[in-house]
Amino acid sequence: MQNYHELIDVTQLKSLLAVADCRLIDCRSDLMQPEKGRADYLAGHLPGAVYADLDADLADPITDTSGRHPLPGVERFRKILESWGISNDTQVVAYDYANSALAARLWWMLRWMGHERVAVLDGGIAAWGAAGGELQTTVPQFAETVFDAIPKSEYVATTEEISVALAVGSEMNLLDAREAARFFAQTEPIDSVAGHVPGAINYPLSRNLNSDGTWRSATEVARNWTDVLAGRPIAPLIAMCGSGVTACHLVLSAKMAGLTEPRVYIGSWSEWIRDPARPIATTE
Repeated sequence: MQNYHELIDVTQLKSLLAVADCRLIDCRSDLMQPEKGRADYLAGHLPGAVYADLDADLADPITDTSGRHPLPGVERFRKILESWGISNDTQVVAYDYANSALAARLWWMLRWMGHERVAVLDGGIAAWGAAGGELQTTVPQFAETVFDAIPKSEYVATTEEISVALAVGSEMNLLDAREAARFFAQTEPIDSVAGHVPGAINYPLSRNLNSDGTWRSATEVARNWTDVLAGRPIAPLIAMCGSGVTACHLVLSAKMAGLTEPRVYIGSWSEWIRDPARPIATTE
């Protein structure tokens, strides 16, 4: 049986489901309508899929110093994976509406926990429906498994680390996955302060996608990285966004491009602006 570690398309997923037991995780969410993802899941999801709530399952509660989606504790997340029937041998496939922006968070989190057999469904539920894939409304129940977590703390970058790097002028490629309008403070629909971390490079995740939300080829994604880095040293790379969710999309794209995987600044912009003394930029 083939293992999938990055993307899986609908045809590959259908073939996989015919011969193997894998766990499908529905990661749909809407930051502006928190209940929409679960409602959409209950209205119809891929057969056998369980629902991952961005706020309840893929993040811990917000604190006075954290960003909007702090990582859950390792033990709590381990128990969530076990309740979904995921063991260390399980092939996991994560999907969202179309563009992988949310599925990539679960993809990255499983890798952070030491689990490599996880892939993102290219084009999400939209691609599944376009290919005539069936949906179900039954909420599945799975026997609890045992998952041995091997957390990789080196996958995570912190606010302190970035603050120190800026203060002493250390070399750092900080890639911000938000759209340019937010990065350059032209609009800010979510956070209380607009702008970006000084020295950050804007790499909107939409650059990796076709108009239907499917991924561009690995060659095109690699070309995007070359263009964005513009001759800068390849490492170290750190990915960020508004709250450490869509930053994971850049990690997946870097892996597709054959680069050293960026670490994820989980706190991201929403944590950076917690302290008004931290510097903010609005232009390159």
